[in-house]
Amino acid sequence: MAWHTWLIYFVAALGLSLSPGPNGLLALTHGALHGRRKTLFTVAGGALGFATVIALSMFGIGALLQASLVWLTVLKWVGGGYLVWLGVQVWRAPPIAALALQPQGEVNGWSLFRQGALSALTNPKGILFFAAFLPQFIDPARSLLLQYFIMAGTFVAIEFITEVLIASMAQRISGWLARVGRGFNRVCGGIFAAIGVALPLRA
Repeated sequence: MAWHTWLIYFVAALGLSLSPGPNGLLALTHGALHGRRKTLFTVAGGALGFATVIALSMFGIGALLQASLVWLTVLKWVGGGYLVWLGVQVWRAPPIAALALQPQGEVNGWSLFRQGALSALTNPKGILFFAAFLPQFIDPARSLLLQYFIMAGTFVAIEFITEVLIASMAQRISGWLARVGRGFNRVCGGIFAAIGVALPLRA
């Protein structure tokens, strides 16, 4: 990949990471509830999910989804259903002040990792975006595998740093979040559920 092509890709990937999305919101929520260190599991899961989505898009699944209305519809409903389920779990979570009194062992790192990965993997907008976005930067004369590692590595690194910063900010305002109690959980849960409902209904 030429240097100037990578630089354009870097700027575009940075803009995508800074825009609101399910994984950023999940990092914010988990950062507030569990702290930055635990949220690293969530962020790592999201990074793996994005790397997988980019691989699927680059190696043909994105084209299949664009060509098949049935598969696109199925993926939209699966992704939307998962986000609604995740919203319900966040809505029902105890207030942060109550969580602070629970034993640390109750927060399972694998569970956080899985939520981060599934949030990235089941977002059909992400797959369709990468399917349309990545071909602009692919050089057919060069190794597709090498270009995958460059583009996936760049995006995952940007996304990882962005989400860790989001989780760190959430931890710093945890005192305020403890005061607002369940209200914060319900707002975040409602946003997740709204995104989940909107995904299957949008064209």
